[in-house]
Amino acid sequence: MADHSSKKVIFAALAGNTLIAITKYFAAWLTGSSAMFSEAIHSTVDTGNQALLLYGLKRAARKPDARHPFGYAQEIYFWAFVVAILIFAIGAGVSLYEGIEKVRHPHEITDVHINYIVLGLALIFEGVAWLIALKEFNTTRGKRGLLEAVQASKDPSIFTVLLEDSAAMLGLLAALLGIALSQLLEMPQLDGVASIIIAGILAAAAVLLAYETKALLIGEAADPEVVARLKRILAGQQGILRTNEILTMHLGPRDVLVNISLDFHDGLTSMQVEGVIAELEKRIKIAHPEVKRVFIEAQSWQSHRLSMQRSSSD
Repeated sequence: MADHSSKKVIFAALAGNTLIAITKYFAAWLTGSSAMFSEAIHSTVDTGNQALLLYGLKRAARKPDARHPFGYAQEIYFWAFVVAILIFAIGAGVSLYEGIEKVRHPHEITDVHINYIVLGLALIFEGVAWLIALKEFNTTRGKRGLLEAVQASKDPSIFTVLLEDSAAMLGLLAALLGIALSQLLEMPQLDGVASIIIAGILAAAAVLLAYETKALLIGEAADPEVVARLKRILAGQQGILRTNEILTMHLGPRDVLVNISLDFHDGLTSMQVEGVIAELEKRIKIAHPEVKRVFIEAQSWQSHRLSMQRSSSD
């Protein structure tokens, strides 16, 4: 169901951006607006990015094999990082170049009313796509603020589209303002300034996206609330003397690896320890379906402390 939601968000953005890009190119060619051309490049990059995210979701869904025993779920993180690079290199780079050229060699915009019509329609289409992405994002957002929720999210396929659509809305407003001011003040350079502002918006979105996906690529822990619930499950299990350590890592948006070191009561037999471990795995996976693999190590607290000390001294 979650993958279906992610694809719905991406398909909505893909359809909207494809139509918007074609319209913007036509308007830019007809009017000679630098800001409109930057927006056309922006929509083209977004369209390509959504295609890459769909490809990433398909690759991430592959089953584990001998070469990748933990599966391919992390591929979506890689492709989201590629998207960030494309936004920065192509979207922001071309917009910056186009804006500087327009400032250096200004020329008047013709048929400016076409730009207003196209930008107005684009705002409507982008707004619909943004609302769809925000609705899906809010299903896991909880009470967090928007930026905090992006930082906590483990699903780049949704927050990438949300960031792109947010940048698109800001870019459209910048283009609309730049074109209007260039017409009212008879300063065609302002059209180029709008293009430079669009480049800045895209660069900021790309940096934020790259930062967040880098953390996921390196290996990010599960949400602190998940870890807290794991601790409560362990605390309620008989036979456990002490929880030495809980390590978690997201292998994918809905694929969590859990490693637990436990100190069991000395009086337990090996069969009883195996029974406790089996019960814990069952309870953890029922409470958290996103936890696909649980590894539980039986280790005395003293041994665990010594091993940690040796690791920190190496």
